[in-house]
Amino acid sequence: MANLQTDVRYIKGIGEKKAKALNKLGIHTLYDLVSFFPRRYEDRSQYKPIALTQDGESVCICALVAGSPQLSRIRRGLDLVRLKAVDESGEVNITFFNQPYVKDNLQRGDSVVFFGKIEIKGSRRSMTNPVYEREGMENRITGRIVPIYRLSAGLNQRLLMQSVRQGLDSCGELLPEVLPESVRARNQLVQARYAYENIHFPADFGALELARRRLVFEELFVLACAMGRIRGKRVREGGIPVKEADLDELRAALPFRPTGAQEKAIAQAVADMRSGAVMNRLVQDDVGSGKTLVAAALIWYVWKSGHASAFMAPTEILAEQHFDTLTRLLAPFGLRIGKLTGAMTAKEKRGVKAALRDGDLDLIIGTHALFSADVEYKSLGLVVTDEQHRFGVEQRAALIGKAGRPHVLVMSATPIPRTLALIIYGDLDVSIIDELPPGRQKVDTFAVDESYRARLNGFIRKLTAEGRQVFVVCPMVEENEELPVPLKSAEEHAKELQQSFPELSVACVHGRMKSKEKDAVMAAFAAGETHILVSTTVIEVGVDVPNAALMIVENAERFGLSQLHQLRGRVGRGQHKSYCVLVSNAEGEDVKARLSILCKTNDGFKISEEDLRLRGPGDFFGSRQHGLPETHIADLGGDVEVLQRAQQEANTLLAEDPQLERAENAALRESVERIFRQSSDSFN
Repeated sequence: MANLQTDVRYIKGIGEKKAKALNKLGIHTLYDLVSFFPRRYEDRSQYKPIALTQDGESVCICALVAGSPQLSRIRRGLDLVRLKAVDESGEVNITFFNQPYVKDNLQRGDSVVFFGKIEIKGSRRSMTNPVYEREGMENRITGRIVPIYRLSAGLNQRLLMQSVRQGLDSCGELLPEVLPESVRARNQLVQARYAYENIHFPADFGALELARRRLVFEELFVLACAMGRIRGKRVREGGIPVKEADLDELRAALPFRPTGAQEKAIAQAVADMRSGAVMNRLVQDDVGSGKTLVAAALIWYVWKSGHASAFMAPTEILAEQHFDTLTRLLAPFGLRIGKLTGAMTAKEKRGVKAALRDGDLDLIIGTHALFSADVEYKSLGLVVTDEQHRFGVEQRAALIGKAGRPHVLVMSATPIPRTLALIIYGDLDVSIIDELPPGRQKVDTFAVDESYRARLNGFIRKLTAEGRQVFVVCPMVEENEELPVPLKSAEEHAKELQQSFPELSVACVHGRMKSKEKDAVMAAFAAGETHILVSTTVIEVGVDVPNAALMIVENAERFGLSQLHQLRGRVGRGQHKSYCVLVSNAEGEDVKARLSILCKTNDGFKISEEDLRLRGPGDFFGSRQHGLPETHIADLGGDVEVLQRAQQEANTLLAEDPQLERAENAALRESVERIFRQSSDSFN
């Protein structure tokens, strides 16, 4: 008797060979098989007379084979089977490539249903490699909505569909009702058996929608319950005690007044640290909204209680910049501030590590070097990580694990929708800074093609003559002739610009350069010694050059919207009117629509929602290091309303049964624990 954990090779009709092919898709058990949802569907439910079919249309036709199929061997490795099929309205010529068995499968006079794409040339209609089955069969692959699955070597759609059918027949009655009955009824969701049957083999599109809605809700509800369990566990853990301090002392020494959004974020974080539980908070801001000031305030606050802080940045350039900024803000209070980066000499590193071990530093700023095995902290009260998604989960955990349970502040200048933030950052509370500090400029943005190059060069001359500086970002470091579409490379484009502007200083920086080289180039640009800086996205985050007033992004279609918004944020940081020009020769309405979003708004949160909707969560950060468990059916960009509802229901349930100990929640508890087993390294 099969159960949901039965190995797929023991399911009737699968066997050892097919099981190995399924294993490549991550399908090992019966439950994996029935949870392997289709990636799309083909509507083969509608039949059309041949004469009414349209050019390019994928359609089912029911027709008689008008003559014996003819096999031709054109050359070695290329066989053709040709036949003519007719109905009362007309005829269609059908060709099969490298399927010689069709000659014997189909006979003159057979009534066959064909599904494929119609091609019309003049009055002649044709089909190439259609799927087919004899009329009157069980309508397995025609006459219905057919699921289309992701495949691996050794499988085709028919084999996978048959395997799923076998799986559902074996376990249909065993599928658990993960959702509590009250939740299912309140949200008008169908039962699990109906959902699994109709997500794979929908009776019609209405049934498919009901099935998908149920399964999306279930997936997001289970995920929200898992996150809630983490949050509940963390709330029960004691944090490092922090005494009350008067923030007016800090405010009085600042060279500017914090915005209301900054004040709110500081108050929320201080309340967390004073609550007795450990703080885990995400401070998310739009580009340049001032999250660093929030970090500075919290560093000052824990220092007042005698504890040190560690500030972890993703790059050495950014670490250096944070070191300068935080030293300027906090050193006047007497905080002892150090830095630890990979570029330092061994002697310098030993000195800093000794100071940390002895408690002679109140703030250490650095890169991954902060969590080296030989780094010890005497009294670490706060860990700040900047641009968290650029760190592996294990890296942050390694730093936190060095000091018991320090308070944790995660900072991100990559705006993402709040609902998605709650999943990506797991058990973190979220503060959003959506108010620009005084002096930050709106950056006018334009999307142009190569025909504007002369005008763009003239604009560069105009701005540099006024004393301004220019960023130019390219998608590649060096030229690659193997690419089908030529892309601008930083090194070659820098040479071209130097030839176009011999009177100006042009420099180039990219990730393959040594740290000292990059730092020297960046320092020269920041000092105003370089007019034009050509780079890859190494300057995406954190570089602060107030005199830079123009950002040009070459091959802009190669970047995500959120990344382009980050790049745009490198200008508009001073008193000068600033501009961003997105250069793209890519054709297609999709590219134009994407880039026009940047031209219409400077709101990073609106842009992030569009980016998520267009690209999906897997590519949102360009990396899988952001701690997002993989979803099987939910679309975190498009299913936001369902996600919100699922989170509300999860919060209500966990308030009543925090450990999911009630009998009616047993199946839900097992699903939550399965997430922890499968994604133990994905949660932040």
